[in-house]
Amino acid sequence: MRFTTGRHRKAIRLAAAGVAVAGVAALLPTVTASASAAGGPKPTVVLVHGAWADGSSWNGVTERLQDDGYTVDVPPNPLRGVSSDSAYLADYLAKVTGPIVLVGHSYGGFLISNAALGNTNVKALVYVDAYLPAKGDSLGSLSAYAPGSQVGEAAFNIVGPRDGTGAYTDTYIKPELFPGIFANDQPKKKAALLAAGQRPLNVAALGEPSGEPAWKTIPSWDIVGTLDNVIPPATQRFMAERAGSHVTTIKAAHLSMVSQPAKVERVIVDAARKTS
Repeated sequence: MRFTTGRHRKAIRLAAAGVAVAGVAALLPTVTASASAAGGPKPTVVLVHGAWADGSSWNGVTERLQDDGYTVDVPPNPLRGVSSDSAYLADYLAKVTGPIVLVGHSYGGFLISNAALGNTNVKALVYVDAYLPAKGDSLGSLSAYAPGSQVGEAAFNIVGPRDGTGAYTDTYIKPELFPGIFANDQPKKKAALLAAGQRPLNVAALGEPSGEPAWKTIPSWDIVGTLDNVIPPATQRFMAERAGSHVTTIKAAHLSMVSQPAKVERVIVDAARKTS
């Protein structure tokens, strides 16, 4: 085996340095032009799915954002509980460099409200058919604010041991009820597909209180679906008004990002442009 001599190593280092400098020089004009044209680097958009869904619910929005030049992350939501899920998301966000637009759907609104607190990279919060909790609010308390929600114990298939801790006890929306509750603006075949792919929410999350909300210090946007059978529009408007959010109303059910991805993407881009 031949080892590289000191002279050879020096030559390799000089050659590598030359290639690196040339590569950076070639890229620099493009990067500078892109940044100046946009008024600054585009933020990373982080999309957080809610309960009884998964990351694929964001596919239509993700594709459009990527086509518009945004970096998009869709981290998995553990759906174990407000504090643990928020801590997971906060740690995820800490690994993202540069400005962030943080978007949450449904239960994901709890997580973005908590996880963004103290993270100076998060420039905007966007809530899509979502909860905007204040300190002490829970899924249960906000669901009781106004009549109209079709989510309740009768809608659940509960899976796991009933040991009183709730640690391994999960809730699913019954497949036969899912189309009318969650996807009432979707074709039957699409609604059945969404029901089959739903991920469960741990039962303990239903009563867990939220912490101090990041929307008190970070600008927020809110999309209200007028056909929502999970979070009544009256509840959504109450939370948005309390948070001082910029509100957009969309004729859609609980999955606006599935039925109206272009309109949802437009709100996210608006938030990005106004805060970056």
